Amino acid sequence: MATTQKHSTGNPYESKFGYSRAVRRGPFIFVSGTTSTCPETQKLLYPDSASQQAEFIFAEIIRAVEALGGSKNDIMRVRMFVRRDEDTGPVGSALKSSLGDVAPAATMIVGAKFVHQDMLVEIEADALVDG
Repeated sequence: MATTQKHSTGNPYESKFGYSRAVRRGPFIFVSGTTSTCPETQKLLYPDSASQQAEFIFAEIIRAVEALGGSKNDIMRVRMFVRRDEDTGPVGSALKSSLGDVAPAATMIVGAKFVHQDMLVEIEADALVDG
């Protein structure tokens, strides 16, 4: 029977709402919706830049996958939730610069509302680890 591994950070929403940043069972890794909340300071970073938020988020997602034994290349799907229409291009560019060589399946939904007024982007990801 496959065991479940969990990865948590210092993000305050993880403990407040009772979830893990990422969960692995067998070859599957699921990364929760991730924002630009800094795990160390618990403050939202880059409140005026969806692009910088997205770049930070993709780096956090990659770290979470790696913490559970995967790699950037194992990321198969991302779902991007964006508050404003004008941020779709910058968020898409952050996807390309962070994971363009991986080219995962992707969905972007516009018009989302988040738990903090300065959050402009939230991204979740799924990975499949070979071997």
